[in-house]
Amino acid sequence: MTVAEWMIFAAVILYLLTVAPVKVVGRPAFDNSNPRDPAFYKPGVPSRALGAHINGIETFPFFAVAILLAEFRHAPQYWIDVLAVAFVGVRLLFVAAYLGNWPTTRTLLWNLGFAVNAAIFFMPWWARISN
Repeated sequence: MTVAEWMIFAAVILYLLTVAPVKVVGRPAFDNSNPRDPAFYKPGVPSRALGAHINGIETFPFFAVAILLAEFRHAPQYWIDVLAVAFVGVRLLFVAAYLGNWPTTRTLLWNLGFAVNAAIFFMPWWARISN
């Protein structure tokens, strides 16, 4: 497996771990028989953790598809790997900004993550026209 493919797995683990600690710390208020109870995710860290978690789920498909398409189209693996690690790193910072309630930083990081992901997606095209 390539580094980029491991980053696909890392992206899944990141969005799962974004909300899991809030559930553990939130016991006994967190009811596992009703895990999506809106009352548990009241304003504050629980709400922001849920937002970051949902955003991770939303960004995952594009990231996974971009990696796979770039690899299938034989884009330079080194750059796919570097950008995939960068994307996961930016997502980690995004989660920290979300939990820390830094909305402007969060938005800038989201846009940077999208740009990195778009670079992966378009890499086969760029590699083809540069040769």
